[in-house]
Amino acid sequence: MNNDPLHEIFGNGGVRIALIGALSILSLFLLAKTMNIAENFGRPAHPATDVVTVSGSGQATLAPDVARVSFTVENTAAAVSDAQAATTKQANAALSFVQGQGIAAKDVKTLSYNISPQYAYPNPCTSGTLCPAYVGSPKITGYQAAQTIQVTIHNLSAVGALLSGLGKLSVQNVQGPAFALNDPTAGYDAARADAIANAKAQAELLAKQLGVSLGKIVNFSESSSTPYPVMYGMRSANAQSTAATPNVPVGENTYTASVSITYEIR
Repeated sequence: MNNDPLHEIFGNGGVRIALIGALSILSLFLLAKTMNIAENFGRPAHPATDVVTVSGSGQATLAPDVARVSFTVENTAAAVSDAQAATTKQANAALSFVQGQGIAAKDVKTLSYNISPQYAYPNPCTSGTLCPAYVGSPKITGYQAAQTIQVTIHNLSAVGALLSGLGKLSVQNVQGPAFALNDPTAGYDAARADAIANAKAQAELLAKQLGVSLGKIVNFSESSSTPYPVMYGMRSANAQSTAATPNVPVGENTYTASVSITYEIR
């Protein structure tokens, strides 16, 4: 008979299971602790208190490389199918013209397609007479079918010809061009880089004046603004059949950004 106390303890099946469970929990705890230490390696145990915060503003002026023009074709008829047929015929003619201008299919998309009833509000009173409040129901006189299409133009020299051609096709409600960058982040990236450079210069000057040294960056924030493109509007283009091709200057867009950087000082 073995009188070894350890043998008696570990020979008990229940004790062995409890010990294995405790060791497993301890292993998981140590693993989690190790991962937390690794994740926070190099970071201060407490937030930095000796800091300086500087702000910087920057801008970038870039020439646009795309223009976006949207237009709507709309027709009204007594029956929905007739309104749709007229709108489809006019829209197809406009799309055929756009394609003939060298615009790729991927740069043409429908923004909306709407069918809405048109109402008339009968007036029971003749002109010049005192009229009581009229509570009669409006009557549907027809239906309007409208399709709005957006075109992205990469050849900016072709914008004027596109606007002129849409007018000759009696396309209604032409909006644009909105001149922009094909890569929407390029302008903001350049403006942010300028803002960061200005903030760093201020931080270095301030550190020199205070007689301290700059340490790590402990906080950063930024904001940016959207440029407002010039819009060319053409409302009810039915009278444009003999209009000359409009001159549409492209210009430049200015992007701005502001940053705030907090440094440790020592």
